[in-house]
Amino acid sequence: MAGLRLGPLLRQIDWETGTNATVWVEADRPCEAEVRCADGAGGTASTWQIAGHHYALIPVTGLRPGSETAYRVLLDGEQVWPLPDADFPDSTIRTPAPATTAGGEDAPVRIAFGSCRWAAPPSDASHDPIGPDALDTLAATLARTPDAPRPDVLVLLGDQVYADETSAETRRRIAARRAIDEPPGEQVADYEEYTWLYYESWLDPEVRWLLSTVPSCMIFDDHDVIDDWNTSEAWLSRMRATPWWQERIVSGLMSYWVHQHLGNLSPAELATDPLYTAVREAADGTEVLREFASHADVDPVYTRWSYRRDFGRVRLLMVDTRGARVLSEHERAMLHDEELAWVREQALEGTDSSHGTDSPHTTDAGYDHLLIGTSLPWLLPHFVHDVESWNASVCTGRRGARWARVGEDLRQRGDLEHWAAFPESFDALTGLIAQVGDAPAAPATISVLSGDVHHAYIAEPDWSRWPGRPRSQVRQLTCSPVHNSIHASIRAGFRFGWSGAGRAIGRLFARHGRVPRSRLSWRKTGGPWFGNQLMTLTLRGRTARLRMDQARSGPAGGPDRLSAEWETEWTGP
Repeated sequence: MAGLRLGPLLRQIDWETGTNATVWVEADRPCEAEVRCADGAGGTASTWQIAGHHYALIPVTGLRPGSETAYRVLLDGEQVWPLPDADFPDSTIRTPAPATTAGGEDAPVRIAFGSCRWAAPPSDASHDPIGPDALDTLAATLARTPDAPRPDVLVLLGDQVYADETSAETRRRIAARRAIDEPPGEQVADYEEYTWLYYESWLDPEVRWLLSTVPSCMIFDDHDVIDDWNTSEAWLSRMRATPWWQERIVSGLMSYWVHQHLGNLSPAELATDPLYTAVREAADGTEVLREFASHADVDPVYTRWSYRRDFGRVRLLMVDTRGARVLSEHERAMLHDEELAWVREQALEGTDSSHGTDSPHTTDAGYDHLLIGTSLPWLLPHFVHDVESWNASVCTGRRGARWARVGEDLRQRGDLEHWAAFPESFDALTGLIAQVGDAPAAPATISVLSGDVHHAYIAEPDWSRWPGRPRSQVRQLTCSPVHNSIHASIRAGFRFGWSGAGRAIGRLFARHGRVPRSRLSWRKTGGPWFGNQLMTLTLRGRTARLRMDQARSGPAGGPDRLSAEWETEWTGP
């Protein structure tokens, strides 16, 4: 009898029709995987094999719009989900209601987001040294109060797994499998060890149930592969000279494609994806996927990890800010030209009254809210932004060879590789946001959703020096971590980065680096908040409401809880 190793994960729900979805599973042997819904909907798929593991992405059809139905997972006809004696409610698929008629108002769209989840369980189950896990706490809250509003989608903005910071249990398994006195030591080395990270993270009972009942969108960040992944050309050259890096990067991209990326794609996109077809048709898809990952590593144009999802009149663009980089020192870019052109096309589609009606994603021109998901914040604390801009300048040799060497060393030691460290890309993203926000059919709000920096904040741009002030309400919304920690010194550094003194010293760095004064300024309007946290955007009509929740330990013997630290809303034109 086939068994369920991992999942189910509810990934896609078709917001255009409300009639289909996808569910991802891993089985312990080849089999036929099936989803059966209480209302008669369902679907089947045969598993396919990667490195001795067996997966299926099951298309679920026949769902009713505006409904919620419980579902079961069967492997070769035997039920494997829900688990026997489960402590959680049945997993369900909730579909959006049909769009309202003209003059009406659609139901709200709730999007919860965050990043950076270290999944290792504490050695003492009664005490987690880094505090309650925000995803665990969200799951427990929804399970206890099934009638409470729940997210329509969970957006995970990077560092879903930590390949370079393994838990004691994973280190024990690695040591039992291979010698750890040679690189990469106690970090993961290959595909098999990557699967252990996903088991550790997604077999957490609360998270397993949450991902089975709330659809999710995912994108990687550096720790999904290694800290500082693709920081610079010098960094990459150093890594490629090691004997272990090739297997690490190929395995990292393979495991990301299997566990995260596939579920980001719609059934229509999957149907025309040649790699997905080749993997499913092969007796063993390992070499097919390995060849793809090897090409994707050396050529950023070879594939696109970025993607688009529409939730009614809410558009989400998830942007790859790791694999799409150009690292040549005098051509550095966060996104290569083809990737940037794709992002522009997706953002602008529908914002001009003459465009949008032929879109395969939506039946109506325009949208009310644009969300740009980028793991790395666009707007940073002022001091950090100026230091990264200075660093980008001196690394090109603008202050001489000696400063270029100093700058590269600081860049790698200090993780100076956000949007500010790619000045032309920062300006390109800013210009795109301004263009979308000033278009004839501009969205009401534009929100940049980010993580990475292990604190949360809200920043609002000042467009007074930028040519063309957008009419859309624009915000940088940064939420991190879901479950991780931050050193006290770094916490103090981020607070300083937002201060007036930090801003003044940052300008001195910019002057030394001969960095032109930025045409964009911004101010922090919320935070900084430190701890394990999630943000939730509720989008309805032309209004966005934001809630920032922190995971708090419950009273002795009581459940952990999500505590609202901040609530605000804004309405666009």
